[in-house]
Amino acid sequence: MRPAKEHLIIFDTTLRDGEQSPGAAMTRDEKLRIAKALERLRVDVIEAGFPAASNGDFVAVQAIAAAVKDSRICALARARDEDIRRAGEAIAGAAAGRIHTFIATSPVHMQAKLRMSPDEVLERAVAAVKLAREYCDDVEFSPEDAGRSEEDFLCRVIEAVIDAGARTINIPDTVGYNLPDRFGQLVANLRRRVPNADRAIFSVHCHNDLGLAVANSLSAVLHGARQVECTINGLGERAGNAALEEIVMAVRTRADVFSCDTRIDATQIVPTSKLVSTITGFPIQPNKAIVGANAFAHESGIHQDGVLKHRETYEIMRAEDVGWAANRMTLGKLSGRAAVRARLEALGIHLDKDVLDTVFTRFKELADRKAEIFDEDLQALVNEDLQEEQAERYRLGYLRVCSEMGTHPEARVEVLVEGVAKTAAAVGGGPVDAAFKAIEAVVASGVQLLLYSVNAITTGTDAQGEVTVRLQQDGRIVNGQGADTDIVLASAKAYLSALNRLQQPQGRRHPQI
Repeated sequence: MRPAKEHLIIFDTTLRDGEQSPGAAMTRDEKLRIAKALERLRVDVIEAGFPAASNGDFVAVQAIAAAVKDSRICALARARDEDIRRAGEAIAGAAAGRIHTFIATSPVHMQAKLRMSPDEVLERAVAAVKLAREYCDDVEFSPEDAGRSEEDFLCRVIEAVIDAGARTINIPDTVGYNLPDRFGQLVANLRRRVPNADRAIFSVHCHNDLGLAVANSLSAVLHGARQVECTINGLGERAGNAALEEIVMAVRTRADVFSCDTRIDATQIVPTSKLVSTITGFPIQPNKAIVGANAFAHESGIHQDGVLKHRETYEIMRAEDVGWAANRMTLGKLSGRAAVRARLEALGIHLDKDVLDTVFTRFKELADRKAEIFDEDLQALVNEDLQEEQAERYRLGYLRVCSEMGTHPEARVEVLVEGVAKTAAAVGGGPVDAAFKAIEAVVASGVQLLLYSVNAITTGTDAQGEVTVRLQQDGRIVNGQGADTDIVLASAKAYLSALNRLQQPQGRRHPQI
């Protein structure tokens, strides 16, 4: 009889570390939608945010703590009394809560950033863990930049914080500097050298600066780590974090190598990935492992022949197992309000009557232009409606674009600015360029366009196009999204969405671990 697999805890930090991606800031309602999706995914721990960053972050963490019952809710706090107290208050209503506190331990961070001696850092770490234990029994401690810290000092700190009450010790590769063999060995050394290591679960949090976040995480798991901190789609600052979907499926697919497994419902991976992509405006590259559009596509004739004869010749996992081929109800113009509401609720989206009425009206408008409405179409409709609810300084009245071969396209636009209609016209190098210039002629924002991206939400020539626009103003970067079967109209919506986001108050940036 085979021994039972050990449990590998999945700690998702999409809502905290993932939000550090430029332009990926999320509203409270957007965070709630993602949190509920993570709960359906059966994530063990959801790091909901950094409550001390802003009142908005505090409220979002508090709301997630109240709404999510099947996952543990974690709040991040620097090793400062005020941060820890704020985190404790935010998770007070959680069915299961955790405070995650941290302080840097590498020489460069202690000297250049903290301006503290090693002894001062040690003292502060212990005090932080003790204070956190006053709010909850589940406390996690991270020595920031552990991957560049001196091993002897790490051992001292870890032993002390475990004695103080930390039950999870997270080893972060904060700047993505480590290589898999050495990082795995570091985890093994710490578990062996720290006298009370058996009283804590060892965790890892790896950044992807050298493209090694998943490899470093898996190496650590092979050396005894039993929690991995990761994000959906590998979202995160700079090059991102270890991708949850890759960690989960690597461990599950290579069960012959790993003596542990996760509790993740893998059929929810693709739906959750698409939801995060839609909300953040970060498209998924087609060749992305597990969740990319080409992840299970076979172009080569040899590959196609092999798969037709025996799937395992070129596929190491089934597309259905990660949610690609799940049965879905297709809606159309004859579908009623009850069917739309039922499908939304199956997707984990529960709307108030007024919001549902608006979404249903838009659904009917879309159904007149598109034969079949898929889950992705519904999610785009809801996302667009919630964005408009949150900030309505600018709203599109109408857009008319004239584009002929041999002439410069011209756009005429009406923008409602706080309810007042203003019109303008402009000529551009293309219809989208003309539309953006016409909008700018009205709003005169002076923003810089950093990114313009178009994705087809579903297949077919009548598919909605989802446009992402990334704007920068005075050093602040935001994303805006718009969806429509008309790409130029979707582009205008996305541009105005980004402009509206620039009107929202900006919270403080999250710290990095």
